[in-house]
This record gives sequence, structure tokens and C-alpha cells, in this order.
Amino acid sequence: MIHPDPNTLYPIEGVTRTCYLKNIITSPQIIVGDYTYYDDPIDIYNFERNVLYLFEFMGDKLIIGKFCQIATGVRFIMNGGNHAMDGVSAYPFKVMGKSWATAPTNVTSKGDTVIGNDVWIGNGVTLMQGIAVGDGAIIGTNSLVTKNVEPYTIVGGNPAKPIRKRFDDETIAFLLQLAWWNWPIEKITEHLDAIINADFKTLKSLNY
Repeated sequence: MIHPDPNTLYPIEGVTRTCYLKNIITSPQIIVGDYTYYDDPIDIYNFERNVLYLFEFMGDKLIIGKFCQIATGVRFIMNGGNHAMDGVSAYPFKVMGKSWATAPTNVTSKGDTVIGNDVWIGNGVTLMQGIAVGDGAIIGTNSLVTKNVEPYTIVGGNPAKPIRKRFDDETIAFLLQLAWWNWPIEKITEHLDAIINADFKTLKSLNY
């Protein structure tokens, strides 16, 4: 059975505003799974420009899973944008000049930012440092995400808050165990009807 090639830059024939994201990434600190796409009508390379304050010396990573859907203008604020606030000044002296190299470090890290699989991030969303977004989550347009997002949960607002779960807890547990995004692409392609139409009877029979 024919399926798309994840190494293709533009998955939609004749459309250059949508790309398979992993194929435009240049930073080794950004890791993107297969079939995750980014859409930008102006320039798809705006994605990496919108991963802000990702400095090598901080050592943090942006990790995005498979089959994610990322809309125009999504921004990730990374740990290089952090400033410690317990001193008299929040100014990052140590990193702003060689003559201050011996100053105490006051740039703090909240760890990697991790986006799960099959996550839909709406237009203009901003995600703060060290956020974890669970598999199957949906983040509404223009939201500011300051806290972790649970799997298969819809959040929105500024700051983003849970709106509702997409499924009941038992179904969510099944879907996380199913992890269809880790199936061979041939198996995914063969059973798209069950995935798209939430045919749980069929999906449970395929859970091997």
C-alpha cells in the first residue's frame, strides 16, 4: 500500500506553505518526528526562527513527536530566555560579556520542552520553557501555555487552562497503550479508517 514519504519537504502537491517539519530543521537541539507538519503562508522557515532563546550553552532541547500539526506563528520560549529573580538584578551578567565570565550564573533551566505525538497546536500559540504536552492534546489558537498539558486534553486561553478531555479516562489509557503512531507506516495506512473514525472495536482488535 502506498504511503507518503516522511522525507518529502512538501507533502501536499503544489502547496509550499506546509512542510514536513523535520526536513527544514538545522539545529541539533530541535528533534522532530516523522509526519509532523508545520504550516506558514509566508515562510516555512519561520518555524525555527520562532524557537526563541535556544542557546547551545543551556543544553536544552525542543522535542516534538510524530504526526503533530503545528499552525502558523507557534512560538517556543526556551531556557535561554529565563532570568533568575532572587537577586537584586535579573540581568544575565555572566553570558553578556567575557569580562563578566566569572560572575555567578543566574540563567536557570526548566529542562527540555517535549511535545508528544499527534498533538495539534493552533495558530499563534506560545509555549513556555520546560513544558510537556501529552499525546493527542489540542492547544487552542493564541493560547499561552505555562503548565504541562495532559494527554488527549483540549486547553485554551491566557494562561491556557483545560477545557475538556477528548475521551474518557479508560479510552485515553487505551489510546496511550495503543500508541498507533509507533506502528509501521504500512499498518497505519491500512487502518486509517479506524483511526480517523474512532472505530475502537477495530482498533482493539489491532492492538498487537
